[in-house]
Amino acid sequence: MKVLAFDFGASSGRALLGEYKDNNISLTEIHRFSNDPVYVNKTLYWDILRLYHEVKQSIIKCVALGHDDIVSIGIDTWGVDFGLLDKDGKLLENPVHYRDCRTNHIMENVFKEIKKEELYQKTGIQNLHFNTIFQLVSIKKKRKELLDRAKTLLFIPDLIAYFLTGNKSSEYTVASTSGLLNIDTNEWDKELLQQLDIPSHLFPTIKQPGTILGKLSEEVAKECGIKPVDVILTASHDTASAVVSVPIKSKNSAYISCGTWSLLGKELEQPLINQEALKHNFTNEGGYNHKIRFLKNISGLFLMQEVKKDWEKRGQKLSYDKINHLIDESNEITSFVNPDHPLFSSPLNMEDKINQFIKHTYQKNLQTKGEIARSILESLALTYKNKLEILESMTKETLDTLHIVGGGGNSKHLCQFTANATNKTVLAGPIEATAIGNIIVQLISKAEIKDITTARNLIIDNFDIKTYYPKDIKRWEYKYSKYKQLFSKL
Repeated sequence: MKVLAFDFGASSGRALLGEYKDNNISLTEIHRFSNDPVYVNKTLYWDILRLYHEVKQSIIKCVALGHDDIVSIGIDTWGVDFGLLDKDGKLLENPVHYRDCRTNHIMENVFKEIKKEELYQKTGIQNLHFNTIFQLVSIKKKRKELLDRAKTLLFIPDLIAYFLTGNKSSEYTVASTSGLLNIDTNEWDKELLQQLDIPSHLFPTIKQPGTILGKLSEEVAKECGIKPVDVILTASHDTASAVVSVPIKSKNSAYISCGTWSLLGKELEQPLINQEALKHNFTNEGGYNHKIRFLKNISGLFLMQEVKKDWEKRGQKLSYDKINHLIDESNEITSFVNPDHPLFSSPLNMEDKINQFIKHTYQKNLQTKGEIARSILESLALTYKNKLEILESMTKETLDTLHIVGGGGNSKHLCQFTANATNKTVLAGPIEATAIGNIIVQLISKAEIKDITTARNLIIDNFDIKTYYPKDIKRWEYKYSKYKQLFSKL
């Protein structure tokens, strides 16, 4: 059985063919494309029509490569962002990027209308200034005419699925990132919507991952040269798909889905909502099979990606292999950055921002590219340790294993630094976690794989999982003490 997975990240997208035969899952990359936001008139947009064009090109390439026998398509993307449709189902404007400045200070204004504690009790979602709830309040305050014209709100994966099928829905895992879903009912919180004067008619019915949304429209199927195959609502939030593929064997384990963002957490049966979870801004997002992804958002490889772009702009194009070599050659450092500091929330000139942070916190200057790269990755590892300690405190469990899935699992330095910092065994892989999770949900929906437990056993058998054991514990305990001293003052 063949299925096609579309996996959209913040900087690129790709289509991967998943083929399942004799208990083996194989992946073939069909098409890869950039995802380039566009800055126009002081607003940062997603180029959604270009992305949809790449989806259709992917299907055409899939057919050209002899895979016209796929049985389904699934789409996963980042969360919170959305498109608005009018009464005729036409897109009103390109979706705005979550890193746009339109939500600056909106969160604080909302907390004047509804207490932060009350909002967390209703939704269980961490307070991030770009959450859907704050984006919509911003539109209501600044562009009410747009909201008045809107008939339907669709999150990015639901919007692309609508373009393909003509059918509208809100898939549960991506809807759960909005800050508008009631944590007890898993439905839209109409009382909250009324309180904030957000029209409830915007929100389609919530549907669970694994639901068949419909078939490719005749128009799309004809254009792409394929029969009208099923479009399945996979775990449409990319982290939810990634967690599906985490090969969890023990309850004493946590995961980090590491790409542009790092999502550090644990799979729970029930939401965990209390003062401590609110204080530390942990979130209760929806997962596959009604599980809860209890996790913390941490800026992931974003800083590394941005300094790499800075170097390329100066004509110094470095591969990640070359950067790894520079880290190996670099001096030992004890200068760290806070990856979640507001200074680093926006792109452009990241190396200057890092140097500025180091200077303003009275740390030793970073002299070389290797030292800068080392500082970014060591800072991430120490941040993981800090958040893991909080996670263990809240769940009252001692964790012994940490799974790193996604692109971060490719970084031998990040994985080893994390093992050293946390003093836990790190299992890295699968690297293509999000696409694999997307494929798994499609195969379960098609009754080709029995359930998620069976799927996770297949992942262990089919994909490379690397093990990193802690080293240099005393040295890393010293680094952590320096890290805590630094950030306790910020």
